[in-house]
Amino acid sequence: MNPFAIAGIQMKVSAVASNVEMMKLKLDITMSLYPWVEMVVFSELCGYGPLTHTAQEIPGEFEREMQAMAKKHHIWLLPGSIFEKSHGKIYNTATVINPDGEIVTRYRKMFPFYPYEVGVTPGSQFCVFDVPGVAKFGLSICYDMWFPETVRTLAVMGAEVILHPTMTGTIDREIELSIVRAMAAVNQCYFFDVNGLESGGNGRSLVCGPDGRVIYQAEGNEEIFPLELNISRVRRSRELGVLRLGQPLKSFRDHIGQFNIYQAGTQLPYLHSLGPLIKPSRVDKLAKLKMQENEYEPPSNPTGYKGFNEL
Repeated sequence: MNPFAIAGIQMKVSAVASNVEMMKLKLDITMSLYPWVEMVVFSELCGYGPLTHTAQEIPGEFEREMQAMAKKHHIWLLPGSIFEKSHGKIYNTATVINPDGEIVTRYRKMFPFYPYEVGVTPGSQFCVFDVPGVAKFGLSICYDMWFPETVRTLAVMGAEVILHPTMTGTIDREIELSIVRAMAAVNQCYFFDVNGLESGGNGRSLVCGPDGRVIYQAEGNEEIFPLELNISRVRRSRELGVLRLGQPLKSFRDHIGQFNIYQAGTQLPYLHSLGPLIKPSRVDKLAKLKMQENEYEPPSNPTGYKGFNEL
């Protein structure tokens, strides 16, 4: 057995005020309750919420505060992500910090939630890092996992655990939970998905093992969920198969050259026939209807009906 303890923190996120001090408090509580935890993961955009006007330069104060917390508790720390402003662009960026408080790597979300996450530039680099003597970890953010190529690439790069901060408050959360299970199974890895609450999401964080089975699923309230992962399960699955059956990574390796849609210059007429990536027009119509609803003042008694107080 090769154990490694990770705690996810599912907490309330404000869109109008900094959440950094609460993150620090939650981290202190986590390490007081579970001093054996070796890594802590927060949700996407946990620090300052989902509005791009909070974007700041990296490195900056947020990283410095998180570095101090990682060093204080001597843990690996993934403090969710924040909006980063760089050379006139905005990215959704996550930072990985080691137990000495050093920045190990940074990752810019490759697939912003277009067409809704307006004004955010996609990153272009996949991100894996080593926890010495434990495993290779991969980093993915929210909508990234809807594109199987992203997680598959991390697995091909050797990632045995995928850390996945997310911020989902929409009705497709149920679909995302199925994707988490699928990505864990087809890539034979641990998948550690941490969602936020309120402006940070609707919770239901999920952790799955390399056979796609649920290890833990949070509910819709604030939770700290510490789990000890057995990394050797990943290696055994990849060598012997999912539940000693299919060996998808090996099969992918043996057929990797047959996926012609990824070759440069390949014509993709069907995909181009789908039209541009645009926000549905009815979203704008809905906003106008909501404004009308707020302005509407009903007649005092349009039907002549007498209420109880008038009888």
